[in-house]
Amino acid sequence: MSDVQQTFVMVKPDGVRRRLVGEVVSRIEAKGYDIKEMKLFMIDESLAKKHYGEHTDKPFFGELVEFITSGPVVAMVVEGADAVLGMRSIMGATNPIEAPPGSIRGDLATVIGENIVHGSDSPESAEREVNLFFG
Repeated sequence: MSDVQQTFVMVKPDGVRRRLVGEVVSRIEAKGYDIKEMKLFMIDESLAKKHYGEHTDKPFFGELVEFITSGPVVAMVVEGADAVLGMRSIMGATNPIEAPPGSIRGDLATVIGENIVHGSDSPESAEREVNLFFG
């Protein structure tokens, strides 16, 4: 039997701006996952830097922080069987050009810098991100 997990999912500013929140939520629910918590808010610079902490030394760190703080986001705690891997599959590859049709990024995004959604990439990241945004 599959493990029930919680994971962190966020509709990024481009997804909110393009009014895709309902589409993303619909795909999560259609797959059978439960949204346990959800909030719409602006991420401040301090939270953005904590969220992207593993990228601090990378040349694109400033761009990540600038983008994620550029408009409201919708943060969610999603729960269900193998939720981390399942949500990664629903979202598709980080680069929309590599994301398969039927995935959120494959259907709705065109560039890697504005790829609609973020999702935890491991159970450890999920725990950290859920605590960071909802703890």
